[in-house]
Amino acid sequence: MLELFLISSALILLAYLLGSIPSGFLAGRWLENIDIREYGSGSTGATNILRVLGAKAAVAVLLVDLLKGAIAVGIAKMSFNELPIASISEHNAAWLVILTALAAVFGHSKSVWLNFSGGKSVATSLGTLLVMTPVVALGGVVSFGLTLALSRIVSLSSLVSAIAINILMIALNEPFPYFIFSTCAAAYVIWRHRGNVERILAGTEPKIGQKVSH
Repeated sequence: MLELFLISSALILLAYLLGSIPSGFLAGRWLENIDIREYGSGSTGATNILRVLGAKAAVAVLLVDLLKGAIAVGIAKMSFNELPIASISEHNAAWLVILTALAAVFGHSKSVWLNFSGGKSVATSLGTLLVMTPVVALGGVVSFGLTLALSRIVSLSSLVSAIAINILMIALNEPFPYFIFSTCAAAYVIWRHRGNVERILAGTEPKIGQKVSH
């Protein structure tokens, strides 16, 4: 039991540290020698990178943020076969997976390297889902893409995707721990977007393609 606790704790800590990798902040430093948190929305996520630094930097940051979540969950899942916790039950393994996923998501938005600031965790959440349940993740991507094509508002697309993922979790009868994760992640993403929601309702939320000068 102690061994299981120690290994699980190590996996969760590793997931948090992976999520904490400040990809957007580093992109700002390396490309323009700026603190991205002082520009645009103040977020270190790919959307703000797009507005401030352009599409190439945004794509790179997006991919890194996806990988952070995917690797964190992938390591946890592989550990069931490679480490002494191989005897863990399927139900408990699912709970450990969502704990590592939540740690990565939290790490992205509250990075220990950035005085507990960061992005809004959309890409990292999607990365975790790509390993947990690829079909649901694909559904989230499709709903995001359709909303973005119609509205050209990234934040709105992220919110719609978060809701769609929860609907798909229920419709596809995914494991209950995974549904708990999607609910918690969606609530967290919506809370992180509360300022965007206010601007959407006021009609002042920037659309894709609007660049911030610096």
